[in-house]
Amino acid sequence: MARRRTEAVEGDVVVALVENRARPRGRPRLAIDPDAVADAVAELFAKGGSEAVSIVSVADKLEVSRATLYRTVPTKEDLIGILFERSTLELTNDAVAIMADGRDVRQRLHGLVALQVDAAVRMRQYMPVFFGGAGFAPEVFERWHSWSKEYEQLWAQCVEHAMEEEVLESANVVATTRLILGMCIWVSRWYRPNEDISTAEITQSAIKLLPSAS
Repeated sequence: MARRRTEAVEGDVVVALVENRARPRGRPRLAIDPDAVADAVAELFAKGGSEAVSIVSVADKLEVSRATLYRTVPTKEDLIGILFERSTLELTNDAVAIMADGRDVRQRLHGLVALQVDAAVRMRQYMPVFFGGAGFAPEVFERWHSWSKEYEQLWAQCVEHAMEEEVLESANVVATTRLILGMCIWVSRWYRPNEDISTAEITQSAIKLLPSAS
């Protein structure tokens, strides 16, 4: 039980309750690293899919209390949102770098295909969630909607240039973009590590399926 003590402070009498056990005062709240959260969510996705992700399971992975994690990330949707933010930022930065590095349009297109196939393999447990938008908190869903539109436009720019330079057969730009991008994303659905098909082999096969103008 707590014991009462009386302290004199500048002539006033203050009654304070002091706990018997020692406890540090002014202890700062434990900071939660978003990258650590993203790593934990990705690992849980890899082991058990979306069902394995929860406040409890992520807190256990991070070795923090549920209450500590909850103060920063209150819902499962928010947990998924943190992984989404990091993964899509990396994907966008890599795609922008491919488009800006001075390669010719054929190399840029092949680079985007390779990037998307690699991402589909690495993020296969959760990529369908990212490109479908389901399971996000409302504010994250809004960011997903904006990001997916901008990411598709980046691809469409490359596809349009490829058609103009007769690297790809001329066709509807939006439809062609979505078909190529969708083909790469779908790798996340069927890829199995034990089938001994390398990412490079998948990339080369996808490139050979592109509708060449020649």
